[in-house]
Amino acid sequence: MQLRLPGTLLASFLILAGPLAAEKFDYRLLATSKTSTMEREMNQAAEAGFAFGGVMGGESANGGSEVIVVMKKPVDRPSAKKKYLLLATSKTSTLQKELQQAGDEGFEYCGQTVFESTFGGKEVVIILEQRAEAKRIEYLLLATSKTSTMEKELKQSGDAGYEFLGVIVGKTAFGGKEVVSLMRKTQP
Repeated sequence: MQLRLPGTLLASFLILAGPLAAEKFDYRLLATSKTSTMEREMNQAAEAGFAFGGVMGGESANGGSEVIVVMKKPVDRPSAKKKYLLLATSKTSTLQKELQQAGDEGFEYCGQTVFESTFGGKEVVIILEQRAEAKRIEYLLLATSKTSTMEKELKQSGDAGYEFLGVIVGKTAFGGKEVVSLMRKTQP
């Protein structure tokens, strides 16, 4: 004998059962004024199964100027091990070079922010993640003080096959206040 439930009763059962099956997460909040400390703490969290969730730089109530990262992991299932690289500089030319070196090793973009570090002054900070199935990535950093120029450069980059990742406005050592956009092209 097969049991058949009326449609509304079945729908009510599924709605009530939904929250019971919801996935749970654990979080770790990392905050520091030193970018080297943040990279080390992110990799320690990754060893414990956590993955990047988000980043923001700025003034915190007790810590002054800090970069803050939230790491997350599912409670009931294992997550793939990852490695993190944090790039921080006030020179866009240096950042482009470091980004490409990381891309050659298969590090993927996670997030970016600007914050004032203890020793480096105002810096652009980019967080990258390397997974087991890493592919080479070609990065392109666009930086200009004029938004109209940025739009032209974005369009040219898009025509060349680059995908937009993120934009920030920051004060860099040589360019002054600049719009900084990050682009990528995944290599086969």
